[in-house]
Formats: sequence, structure tokens, C-alpha cells
Amino acid sequence: MGLLDAILGRRRAVPPDLDRLFGLPGAAITLNAATGMVPTGSGSVCFAGVEGGAFRRVQEDVRDLLDTGTDPATPGYHKDTYGYTWLVLRRPADDTVSLVNDLHAVNTLLEEAGFGPQLLCSLTAFHDPEPAPGGDRALALVYLYKRGTFYPFAPLPGAVERRDNALEIEVRALLADDLRIEPELNRWFPVWGAPGLTD
Repeated sequence: MGLLDAILGRRRAVPPDLDRLFGLPGAAITLNAATGMVPTGSGSVCFAGVEGGAFRRVQEDVRDLLDTGTDPATPGYHKDTYGYTWLVLRRPADDTVSLVNDLHAVNTLLEEAGFGPQLLCSLTAFHDPEPAPGGDRALALVYLYKRGTFYPFAPLPGAVERRDNALEIEVRALLADDLRIEPELNRWFPVWGAPGLTD
């Protein structure tokens, strides 16, 4: 960082550190012990700006990457209302390690293929196996690719876009030793309707 950057208060961007994803299995154990929430076995990678032939190559590469011959994680692709593509992966709910390995591998593949600037976030979904009368509590641990940090996103059940802020703050405190939590709350972006979170 140069002198002018220091004077103007600009910070150098933190390089992505995909290995931080490997903290998720430990975080899942901590989360379950404290809140009763468990992984759903669903995770996703969100990226922008991959179209046409480039997108077809990405799809083929991801399929080849995940086809190990045993228990492959079949990816699904969804485009949201903002034009972002979500690649959804599913594993057995009790196999968070394999899901995280898949998320890490897909992010790495996209990064190495030159799509690092298009990577936005990765999401790992959790839910309460004993839902309250109001509906199933859902929670995502969202990894911000360009920040190298995580934050919790907890949509309240129902059609109205509202968040369970109390749960998000509780999870931030619970996982402070397991994950690098994003310190700037204005970067805890809502991912309403993210595929794999509530379906």
C-alpha cells in the first residue's frame, strides 16, 4: 500500500483465501451444539457474467470435476432475478466435509479458468430439524469470495423478506473462533431466494 493510499484511508483488497471454507465442518458442529441447527446437505456458488460457450465449458468442467464414480454431487444451475448464476450442490446432510470439498473445488476451478472476478459468494445451508409453529428456521453461512469472510443470513419463515437479526448476531458470536466473520455489517447482504437455502 502506498503513502497516498494510507493518507486517503484506502485499503488493499484482501486476496481470496478459499481454504477458509474448510472451517465450515467445525462451525457446523459448534452451531449444532449451541442452537440445534443442522446442515441440510445443500451448498451453492454464486457467480456473474458467464454466458454462451464459456458457460457451457464451465458446466462440463464442473460435471467432470464432481464425477468421481462414487456418489457424485450432481450440480444444478439456477439464474436469479438479478442475472446471477447459482450452482447448487447437494450431499447427504451428515457429510459436510464432502460438501465443503465440492464447494472449494468448484470455486478453485472457476478461479483457475479465469472467472475469479465473477465469483461472488458461496453458501452453506442449515435448518432447525424441530421447526417452531411459525415454520422451518433456515440459516446460511455465506462466504464472500472477494473479502475472504463469512456472515450468517437467517431469513424468517414466510413470504415477506425479513431477517432473524437476533439469530444472525448470536451466530456471529458463536462462530467467532471457527470462521473469519465479516466485521462490516453493511456487507451482510441478504440472499433472498438463494437456491438451496430453503428448498
